[in-house]
Amino acid sequence: MSRRTLMRGTAAAGALAALGGSLAACGTKGTKQTEATCVSTDNSATEKTLAFSNWPLYIDVDEKDETKRPSLIGFEQATGIKVTYAEDINDNNEFFGKINKQLGACQSIDRDVIVMTDWMAGKLVRLGWMQKLDKANLPNVAAHLSSFLKAPSWDPNDEYGVVWQAGLTGVAYNAKVTKEVRSINDLLTRPDLKGKVAMLSEMEDTMALMLLANGNDPRTFTDAQFDAALAKLEKAVQSGQIRKFTGNEYAQDLDKGDIAACFAWSGDVIQLGFENENVKWVNPEEGFTYFTDNMMVPNKATHKANAEKLMNYYYDPKVAAEVAAWVNYICPVDGAQAEMAKVDPELAENPLIFPTGEELAKAKDFRTLTDAEIKSYGEKFQKVIGA
Repeated sequence: MSRRTLMRGTAAAGALAALGGSLAACGTKGTKQTEATCVSTDNSATEKTLAFSNWPLYIDVDEKDETKRPSLIGFEQATGIKVTYAEDINDNNEFFGKINKQLGACQSIDRDVIVMTDWMAGKLVRLGWMQKLDKANLPNVAAHLSSFLKAPSWDPNDEYGVVWQAGLTGVAYNAKVTKEVRSINDLLTRPDLKGKVAMLSEMEDTMALMLLANGNDPRTFTDAQFDAALAKLEKAVQSGQIRKFTGNEYAQDLDKGDIAACFAWSGDVIQLGFENENVKWVNPEEGFTYFTDNMMVPNKATHKANAEKLMNYYYDPKVAAEVAAWVNYICPVDGAQAEMAKVDPELAENPLIFPTGEELAKAKDFRTLTDAEIKSYGEKFQKVIGA
């Protein structure tokens, strides 16, 4: 079970309610901060500790002792910094609800590193709640961060986040119950797939692919293009072409053949494929998208330099390969593929963990939305999918 697997399974049901609460909190007067209004102190020189919050099942684990995480042990031995590691981020909006009052008031959340998905990372930066990183402390990141992942729209100067892992959103199908699927429009129109299609309940993922199906770029789309793509989705819903919208439960349905094809996340499909050779991944003809999860240092964290040492450590290609071998998402570290080949040659050749530059060049991300757009688009989408 991957980190994305767990997140999607827990997030879908309460996403809209959580979103509404987050927006309300975000709009409260005085929640935004700046470097001048919220000053943080770094005690790294005298305190060799670090509090690291991540998603469940999103780091390497010792096969003989699941309480041990070999890469973290290696970091502690190399630096003398004791890490308190918590798997307490289960959903972006849910976690925002836990931290927004403290960060909005310039108070500590007792964490030095948190891992946030790109769209939420951008929101936290806009609120002024994250500390700028010292690039001089991140030479491995400068040397090995994949060029494709540099300067995202939410962090154009690479000042606030370092990519932990990335992943693709595309199409999967079960070859035992259907013929080959090649495109997003196959899912929307093919008669043999009617009533056998699932799409994702998270708006950004499904609508990014729907925009691509309409020939629009999810990085630059307009309100009118969003509405046209949504109308196309609504038509497929009303005709019965789409069976349901799901969180991660699509994985189990696809594995069993209860659905024939769906929108899917790359790491889930890799893991399903280990057990079921009929589960196939497709980079759709119209295009596909990617996401990133990012290490960040919140305001009032008191071990920023220690956090930067951790980030730099995980950009050692050998360490990055150890993590990638377990989590099965896109490794953001150049040089890790050669190290992976020494550990697991088959995984090293997996294009969903180490995509080629040609494939990555085709991937799009969903543009950063304003809070008003998040609310407006989210409400429209939820109405169409019947949530």
